[in-house]
Amino acid sequence: MKTNIIIVGLIAAILIPSIVFAIEKAPRISDREIVERLTRLEEGQKAILREIDKRFEAMDKRFSTLETHLNRLSAIFSAIVIALIGFAIWDRRTMVRPFEDKVKKIENDIAENRSKLHALLDALKSLSKTDEKVAEVLKKFNLL
Repeated sequence: MKTNIIIVGLIAAILIPSIVFAIEKAPRISDREIVERLTRLEEGQKAILREIDKRFEAMDKRFSTLETHLNRLSAIFSAIVIALIGFAIWDRRTMVRPFEDKVKKIENDIAENRSKLHALLDALKSLSKTDEKVAEVLKKFNLL
């Protein structure tokens, strides 16, 4: 058993230093290389920022054209609505005007014949005193 422990110990002694030598050393990076890589990164970032700015400008342009189109459409729609309301008002006035004229003419005729109507009513009332049929008709129409 002692021999086994000695053999295992020797194998371990041989393998442990080889594990340490298995790590590969990275080459040293100089300060100049670090600075060069950083400047390349900064240039790349600046290029990306320029591209982003171009895209934002394009979007701003699109939004401004969209806004002008919307303003034009709203102006056209407002003009159409105002024209439609104006047409409706004009049409109503032109349609009502003949009726107003007829009503005024009838009112004038009634005003001219008012005295004749009163005289006719008085005549019918006096006739109703002697004729019962006339009295019934006048009562039926609430004229007596």
